[in-house]
Amino acid sequence: MTTVAIPRAGRASVALDPALLIPLVGAGVLVYLAVLPLLMLFVGSFQAEVAPREFVYTLKNYHAAYASEYTYSTFVNSLIFATGSALLTFIFGTVLAWLTERTNTPLRSIFVPIAVVPLILPGVLESIAWIFLLSPKFGYLNVWLMHLLGLQSPPFNVFSLPGMIWVHSVGQVPLAFLMMVAAFKSMDPSLEESAMMSGANTWQTFRRVTFRLLIPTVGSVLLILFVRTLESFETPALIGIPARIYVYTSEIYLAFNEYPPDYGRGGALSVGLLLLSAVGVWLYTRATKEGKKFQTVTGKAFRPRQFDLGPWRWLGFGFLSVYFVLVVLLPFLVLFWASFLPYFAAPGWDALDKLSLDNYRYLGGFRPFWDAMKNSLILSTLTATVAMMLTSLVAWIVYKSRLPGSWVLDFLAFVPITIPGIVMGMSLILLYVAFPIPIYGTIWVLLIAYVTRYIPYGMRAASGSILQIHGELEEAASASGASWWQTFKRVTLPLLRPGLVAGWIYICIVSFREFSTSVLLATGESRVLSILLFTMFEQGQVTVVAAIGVLMIATLLSVVALFYKLTGRIGIQT
Repeated sequence: MTTVAIPRAGRASVALDPALLIPLVGAGVLVYLAVLPLLMLFVGSFQAEVAPREFVYTLKNYHAAYASEYTYSTFVNSLIFATGSALLTFIFGTVLAWLTERTNTPLRSIFVPIAVVPLILPGVLESIAWIFLLSPKFGYLNVWLMHLLGLQSPPFNVFSLPGMIWVHSVGQVPLAFLMMVAAFKSMDPSLEESAMMSGANTWQTFRRVTFRLLIPTVGSVLLILFVRTLESFETPALIGIPARIYVYTSEIYLAFNEYPPDYGRGGALSVGLLLLSAVGVWLYTRATKEGKKFQTVTGKAFRPRQFDLGPWRWLGFGFLSVYFVLVVLLPFLVLFWASFLPYFAAPGWDALDKLSLDNYRYLGGFRPFWDAMKNSLILSTLTATVAMMLTSLVAWIVYKSRLPGSWVLDFLAFVPITIPGIVMGMSLILLYVAFPIPIYGTIWVLLIAYVTRYIPYGMRAASGSILQIHGELEEAASASGASWWQTFKRVTLPLLRPGLVAGWIYICIVSFREFSTSVLLATGESRVLSILLFTMFEQGQVTVVAAIGVLMIATLLSVVALFYKLTGRIGIQT
């Protein structure tokens, strides 16, 4: 009797099928995207500007970047900006998550989707909206408070380091909120109940039990917020540069915009920012691994207990209401109001006569707007499609094949998360200036940048879904005579569909609003909406910018509505 070798359960066997060239090509593309730009960034940071494709190496770029009179102030500003924003964002996000998930605050369930709404507002628009509100010259809130309180000078100045911290923080609160909500939901209440039964009050229980159980999550959330702030560019560009408050990302941008562009110094600054970001991400991964020591979730079903705040619950309701009005509603309203004005004017009865649809009519015939809208839509859909196709192939190799060294691909798929957007832009400039590939200045170089930057998010969605597919299904298809490609197309992909759809829509949203990578790579022909907003705001066309912002938000709202319809929820885990 002939015996048949059966592959190990849980991992599909890899035969010498020519179709395996497909995932291997995908792996090669991943290596090209993740490794080559960083290699060129490192090499380019040592190059002297001589002539095209003539390479002379020097240390002068690092001397210019790190031995100038601005080195210390840039480092200190970056550190204060990142630390202050991470702390303020974490405080807001944690308080919102605790009040809505673990207390009896009135109407708390209404505020859960409200807390996520700022995700829809692109970073460029967030900064512009707060300039409208807190500018010392014409900010709506400053003008109103000066009139109400009889002040001679504006109480707030957005063009300052505290202003930068505030603007960036309120835009990042939804991220901290979602991460902390996941932690509060998964916490076993038995330890808190034991403390309460031992006589501890609500504050003592939170401080000595709840908070200590959250220490790993707190560390990981603070680290990821620190890294996200360190690599951000919208707020430093729109608020920091006019105020002459420079951080690493703005210094890289200014090096690129010199005449002639100083690619060498920009590359050296990019290497420094990349190293800082990489250290932060490394600490973040260590913090999440150490979190296993604090696991309290078991197979026993439970529901996290709610703290009874007593009369203080109305204080919690007041906090949620003020947050909604100040952080969520006002930025939307100020953009909406300004979009109907011919020039920037404070709300009032006199301004009602000036309201019109002229800005929207102007955009109807403004070709750069429609070109930018077309480019943004093409790039967002292509980025999401390519990223999810690539990561689904790589995830299959990593988790379902027996190829030696497949873990390296998992590592490479995570590497781009350490690359700030502006660093990615500088890397691709150095790459495609050095090599005669005619894509620089087109939307294709932006597509490469976007796909590379968002691979980690696609990989997370694809790997989470592919791990749930039992190897028996693929083995049954293989035993029935199906090739690898037929099995992957007819068995694996349909089962991956929910995770791939969620990943596709998320990447589509963040690609549509992307700014920091595009600011160095976009040209007149490849301009996207975020760059058009930035350029027109610098030119003083603020009310037209507000109209573009309203249309951009409406487009993103449509995508988010589709996301909720297809997935039914949003969740982020640390």
